[in-house]
Amino acid sequence: MNTMLIDKIKHLAKEIHADVITNRRHLHANPELSFEEFKTAAFVKAELDRLGIPYEDIANTGVVGILQGTKASEKVIALRADMDALPITEANEVAYKSKNIGVMHACGHDVHTSSLLGTARILSQLKDDFGGTIKLMFQPGEERLPGGANLMIQEGVLENPKPTAVMGQHVMPLIEAGKVGLRSGKYMASTDELYVTIKGKGGHGAQPQQNIDPVVIMAQIITALQTIVSRYADPRSPSVLSFGKVIANGATNVIPNEVYMEGTFRTLNEKWRAEAHVKMKKMAESIAEGMGGTCDFNIQKGYPFLVNEEKLTARVKEAAIDYLGEENVLDLDIWMAAEDFAYFSQASDACFYRLGTRNEARGITSSVHTPTFDIEENSLGLSTGLMAYLAVKELGN
Repeated sequence: MNTMLIDKIKHLAKEIHADVITNRRHLHANPELSFEEFKTAAFVKAELDRLGIPYEDIANTGVVGILQGTKASEKVIALRADMDALPITEANEVAYKSKNIGVMHACGHDVHTSSLLGTARILSQLKDDFGGTIKLMFQPGEERLPGGANLMIQEGVLENPKPTAVMGQHVMPLIEAGKVGLRSGKYMASTDELYVTIKGKGGHGAQPQQNIDPVVIMAQIITALQTIVSRYADPRSPSVLSFGKVIANGATNVIPNEVYMEGTFRTLNEKWRAEAHVKMKKMAESIAEGMGGTCDFNIQKGYPFLVNEEKLTARVKEAAIDYLGEENVLDLDIWMAAEDFAYFSQASDACFYRLGTRNEARGITSSVHTPTFDIEENSLGLSTGLMAYLAVKELGN
């Protein structure tokens, strides 16, 4: 443990804490949807200009800053923050409430962006304490396919120079502020979007013998598809299949011509994922055909599963314990939500950890993706300083 370095970073984090809160509140009040983060990117670039950190545009609204230490080293690492917001109308009555009706930072990306800017500010004052290169990746479009991480990788963000490690953090309202959580190995699920149209022959509800009822076909398909998880998937490897949208636009006595459904399929095994796609499609189409209808089963392949490289994650955990104390570093279970940071984890050694933002005493407990989501802003001191320490440690200084 480098106690002097930790004390120095904590001091710097405390010095900039108020400014990080100001930046977070500005971003929270001015959210932008995926791939529309033009003002957010401009704000990031203005802050990097102020710090004297050079940068390049990438993936249209993305920004990559390059920060170099003064010591001799060719090692390269990358730090990532996503910038986009969600199509949610904010219900919080706070001074920094979203000014853009129907758009809200309900997943903490304002926290991630302001935190990485704070980390950059700390690291820019520590240049003499480390060698090597740190890529500061401000990413667009995490919340929308095909994912900004995917686009950034395609445009070469992990090349010239190539990082040996990528690290990112994400808010978690289940964890108390002042703590972080990690999991080594497979951590988050792949995600696929399912769009299904079942066609039959509509008519009067009192004359079912004259119709081909797509509602009944839909019910059979939804029930049968659950066997994909319960009878075909290896029970030792988690899978989730859920349908959250069903539209059968008939009436009490009207059988519609078609039914439309949307769902999600998630798993942690790419081989099984591909097999499940084939099984789902074949099963749904066969049931519909056997009942006299048709089924258009469209699978939009989404993000891969996220894996935290074991050796890197062990180093991150050790450094986090040094910085926070063992009681404030939690071991996490598998999380079946999805994240496009997974693309980085498939292309490089990566570690994606969770930042606690909960404060029950203040009523800050709402889940992400809800209109009342908010954070305990004291966590912004930890989010900036810890990542700075992780970066310097990983560079081997």
